[in-house]
Amino acid sequence: MPNSPNAAAARETVISTRTGNISGSTPPKQKQKWRFWSGACFAIVLLAVFAQPLLALINYAAGSQLYSYILLIPFVSAYLLYLRRDQLPKNCVVDLPLAIVSLAAGLGVLGFTYWLDFAGRAPANNDRLGLLTLSFLCCLAAGGFFFFGRGWMRAAAFPVAYLIFMVPMPDAMAEALETASISASAEVANLLFHLSGVPFLRAGNIFQLPNITIEVAQECSGIRSSWVLFMTSILAANLFLKTRWRRFVLVAFVIPLAMLRNGFRILVIGLLCVNLGPQMIHSLIHRRGGPVFFMLSLIPFFLVLWWLRKGDAPRTRRPQ
Repeated sequence: MPNSPNAAAARETVISTRTGNISGSTPPKQKQKWRFWSGACFAIVLLAVFAQPLLALINYAAGSQLYSYILLIPFVSAYLLYLRRDQLPKNCVVDLPLAIVSLAAGLGVLGFTYWLDFAGRAPANNDRLGLLTLSFLCCLAAGGFFFFGRGWMRAAAFPVAYLIFMVPMPDAMAEALETASISASAEVANLLFHLSGVPFLRAGNIFQLPNITIEVAQECSGIRSSWVLFMTSILAANLFLKTRWRRFVLVAFVIPLAMLRNGFRILVIGLLCVNLGPQMIHSLIHRRGGPVFFMLSLIPFFLVLWWLRKGDAPRTRRPQ
């Protein structure tokens, strides 16, 4: 009995489907897996190449009061990527120009750092680690543009950009912030002492109280807690606020909040010395009280965040 036209067409469809699977292009899922594992291998190789400066950065951050937060930054960025996993595009297109630019920037910073060493003008350890870490991040971004493309990097822009806080501040920047923080804290403390009614005399950053003289020194700058609060505000603004101006307000609010916290700490220590005795200058509230005042500063910070978030909520139309 001859084969029917329908049966012949079905056989042709099966044969064409099989040949299509053999000779056709790679399925999208396989491409996605290939890109993921290729990118992972690139990251592993990059970590191996920069193993020495990264290990030096870890040891430096672990022993530093100012830069201990660096140890948490990669985990924060990884968690942010995990939260955005459904927003990351599945179809990736290689962005070769941006990959080349990022790689050139990373290799340029790396070459400049080692040229300084060779020329006998090696920077301080803090600045050298900052340059090497910046070089690593530029090369990592180059891998992102090459293996995942511009669309993926745009969707992951904030988690990737947040890695910049792995770079230690240059010494000149840290000293400038510290000097500004000391001056601002002294001004706020001066205002608070006036409001408290305690008699005092001021000469620059030195306050003469009834039974003790207090100087707003380097230890009173609060630069570490202020910098951590600044990073927290950027993170919270991105996670909980949608409007740009509200994000800007939250981040900008950190500046007066940091000055007020430092001035309030000076006021508390001064009042304790006046009322309980000058020995309070050596108490734990002075030597180890930074985290306590940092936690207190989070109260107005979260209140402002709550207020901004409340106004940022989408408005629902009332039924006509």
